[in-house]
Amino acid sequence: MVRRVLQVVILLPVAVVLVAFSLANRHAVTVSLDPFGGAEPSMSLSLPLFVLIFAVLLLGVLLGGVGAWLRQGRWRRQARQEHREAERWRRRAEEEARRAARQGPATAPAAALSDQR
Repeated sequence: MVRRVLQVVILLPVAVVLVAFSLANRHAVTVSLDPFGGAEPSMSLSLPLFVLIFAVLLLGVLLGGVGAWLRQGRWRRQARQEHREAERWRRRAEEEARRAARQGPATAPAAALSDQR
């Protein structure tokens, strides 16, 4: 419930600001990708200013996310290796517990103690 209220308290003002920004910047601008085009560029795009700004913002967020993901690759690899090692030790401990249970009463108390922990 608190999370929902915080979302409304934060997202509602942000949405109002974005709508106001969009309404204030709805005139068309020409974006040219032709550095030698002069007055008539061959590669140009005419779109509202707010669309251009939102597209550049979205592109920046995506590139930042990809960059962060690439930087964290070493840590993800280490976590996978440690997870595999922990699984290997867990399987080995289970095998030892089964082996101790099969060997009989001489080692059964030790296995019972490890189960109680």
